[in-house]
Amino acid sequence: MKASFLSLASLILAAGSVSPRTVFSAIAVDGVDQGHGVAVRVPSTNTPVKDIASNDIICNTNFIQPVSDVVASVPAGGVVAAEFHHTPAGYVGPDPSDPLDPTNKGPIIAYLASVPDATQADVTGLKWFKIFEDGLDSATHQWASDRLFINGGFANVTIPSCIQAGQYLLRVESISLSSATSYPGAEFFLSCAQLEVTGGGSANPATVSFPGAYMPTTPGITANIYIDNTYTIPGPIVFEC
Repeated sequence: MKASFLSLASLILAAGSVSPRTVFSAIAVDGVDQGHGVAVRVPSTNTPVKDIASNDIICNTNFIQPVSDVVASVPAGGVVAAEFHHTPAGYVGPDPSDPLDPTNKGPIIAYLASVPDATQADVTGLKWFKIFEDGLDSATHQWASDRLFINGGFANVTIPSCIQAGQYLLRVESISLSSATSYPGAEFFLSCAQLEVTGGGSANPATVSFPGAYMPTTPGITANIYIDNTYTIPGPIVFEC
């Protein structure tokens, strides 16, 4: 009994010591690095968003100033690599918690929203469609966050080849589930990149709104990563051409 109690206490202490903080702060387009903070709205801290009813869940808040006025060009069907690091400064040298603490566990999700101007300050009322998700591999027990760590902070997101040309915001989030056994507990680390999609087609994907796409009762917003063997990624299905 004593050994069991000590094991449980150790697990609780380990969970409490997790520092999953991470920041999406740069992109590469088809393998070409665009530069730190270029075409990305980089939050000034690595503090998570926890209120899914807040407008902060759209693209985050308190961005490093001046916010980039660059709109990165990407062909439909191209790959945008979202780059995460432990702090808003990006990669600054060896850090055991870069791009995030490896004890963090959770999914990576990406959405697009069509906009008249990808540099516009107002991001409320936009319509988003999911283009990428990566969660838990039940066979290996490896999470998307593990793969993000292994890949040095890069999450590769393919832009659907059939969407219409134009300007978009790319919203990419890493969700930490370390304390997500109840709501609010999940921690959202997200930013938005500013894109000009060229080529493409005429698809009109079904969309959701932020806030609104996630509710406290949405599957995947709460989870117990210490005992669960399966996990449902929150939000709609991934759009496919």
